[in-house]
Amino acid sequence: MSAAGLKNDADNIRQRLLLLREQNEILKKQLDEIRGLQNAQVGTEEIREEADDDEEEEHVDSVSISSAAPVAGGGGAAAVAEAEAAAAARAASHSSPSLSAQESNIIWPFGADRVDFWKRAPCKTPMPVGPGWASSAGGAGWQIKPDPVPLQIAHITAEMAPHAKVGGLGDVVTGLAKATRSRGHNVQVVMPFYECLPDSVVTDLRLDTTFDVPSGRFWDGRAESFTRKYQAWRGSIEGVEVILLRPDWAASSNCNHFKGERIYGGSYNEVEAYLTFCRAGLEYFAVTNQAPDVFHIHEWQCAAVALLYWEVYHGRGGGMDRPRVMLTIHNMGNTGEVRQDEFMATGVDGAVFAEIDKALDERTIGHNPERLNLLKGGIVYSNVVTTVSPTYAEETLTQGGAGWLGNVLKKYESKYCGVLNGIDQESWDATVDPALPANFSAQNMGGKALCKKYLQTGLGLEVNPDKPLVACISRLVPQKGIHLIEHAVHVTAQHGGQFVLLGAGHADGGFRSMMNGEYRDSQDVKIMLMYNDALSRLIFAAADIVLVPSMFEPCGLTQMIAMKYGALPLVRSTGGLADTVVDVDHDQTHGNGFSFAGSHQGDIESTLLRAMKRYKEDPSWWRTRAQANVDTDWSWGKSADGYYELYTALQNLD
Repeated sequence: MSAAGLKNDADNIRQRLLLLREQNEILKKQLDEIRGLQNAQVGTEEIREEADDDEEEEHVDSVSISSAAPVAGGGGAAAVAEAEAAAAARAASHSSPSLSAQESNIIWPFGADRVDFWKRAPCKTPMPVGPGWASSAGGAGWQIKPDPVPLQIAHITAEMAPHAKVGGLGDVVTGLAKATRSRGHNVQVVMPFYECLPDSVVTDLRLDTTFDVPSGRFWDGRAESFTRKYQAWRGSIEGVEVILLRPDWAASSNCNHFKGERIYGGSYNEVEAYLTFCRAGLEYFAVTNQAPDVFHIHEWQCAAVALLYWEVYHGRGGGMDRPRVMLTIHNMGNTGEVRQDEFMATGVDGAVFAEIDKALDERTIGHNPERLNLLKGGIVYSNVVTTVSPTYAEETLTQGGAGWLGNVLKKYESKYCGVLNGIDQESWDATVDPALPANFSAQNMGGKALCKKYLQTGLGLEVNPDKPLVACISRLVPQKGIHLIEHAVHVTAQHGGQFVLLGAGHADGGFRSMMNGEYRDSQDVKIMLMYNDALSRLIFAAADIVLVPSMFEPCGLTQMIAMKYGALPLVRSTGGLADTVVDVDHDQTHGNGFSFAGSHQGDIESTLLRAMKRYKEDPSWWRTRAQANVDTDWSWGKSADGYYELYTALQNLD
């Protein structure tokens, strides 16, 4: 199929995308109504400081973009009632520990034990305060109703959480794959079998097949074609089937693709490695005759799948006429520039795509050589293009968020939309999280105060519940608003708060100076230039305010996790942050945090002081708002609704 034909094909799903956008707006209104009802409910009574109430409410959320809401058994009102009854039965059978029992169960850090205290167990024995998200949303007596039309979906990606991830890409792939699998779809994740990925983290790992992958190179001005021997391994990660591809290193002594101690940054040519991987992924499905309904490809690393599928594989039989292609762009910061001769790693001369309406990077027109852009090619050749939040989609279309690719997106706007990410609430669950010294829930918030005391003790901060604890957990790169975070440290310390920073990145110079200088022995500021998952969970659970002042943020997961752990996020209103955080002073009914629009130090300072003032002067209001945040559903269910709409729309294309 030609690129022009794909553009015409995209017009056939324009109405589906418009419908999805309308349904998203309806969903937002419904969520606002639900939040309003929740707020009214929690506002009628004080949050119990004691955790001795053994009644545990389960929240059944029936709001859904599609008609397939989570229900138990068959369907309809009877099924919802059955699910509610099962949830109530589980809640009644669970007795929450008292606050005093939780406190005496904690192994408090002090003395030499305060060094790396997060590396050992925080309490003597687990004391969950509820059945947990896994039980309430996916355990006994509760089933998600399958979608009407089961599909075979193959994600092709460079990352998958939790064992092969660098950023949010891996979390999205795993979360969406688990959510769609739970709805009855056959979901596979195709990923490089990195040398640094331990065999032990893959359940039932086995060699599936060995096959030849067309490849090539330009040598002395001439194109040379050859094949690489590839291995396909199968197994499962996080309950999702994985197909792990890598070169047969023994058979290809001169190929070191995906070797090394890290996912990225090895000694091999990454562009060549991912181009070959894209060809290998398509070749695997062709030779095994297992073509899916949808190739869901992610980021520039896998964008070449779209180009190769339509120019090489579609129309050659063996079931390879069936698939359609969806591209999800997680971040416009990296677009995948390649020379035409480099593209020969796929076995196809890059000159095939060196046209303005294909993958030619128009910035290089007239240069020698002219170059290709993989992300542009993916946008042109994919049937549907998504990004990870509605606001980021709008920013990339109309506000320069995509740079020069904004013109390409505008041209193909009819097939482009944003679908908000979710978080894995089975993993991020304060009611059962074993990293916490005391668990808590929306109905039993006492444990959060103990978590704050525990973190203050362990980090050598003043143990004072009245001081607002401001936290920032972030990669330290310019995108994250480094100058705003630095200013927030000073503002917090100067106005009677405490600040904890956990993060690493190349823009950490200012924080390193603070850590070794004015805040070296501070009882109100702790800066840790590192990352540790257990410590991040302790900080989320202890924090009153979580700072996310990004200059741009396609979606962001930090603010959602912060709310699930009882904090109020303070964000710069951009991308997914604007879609998820409503300022409490702008909307007193639906507000769940604090936000600002500017990029100057004064903008974050005034917002932070506003938040700290509210914390100190109105603790009852703050507790009520924190409780409502814990009860908010940020799971992947609603995101899966949106993606299912798009997957099914793809099946209706000619």
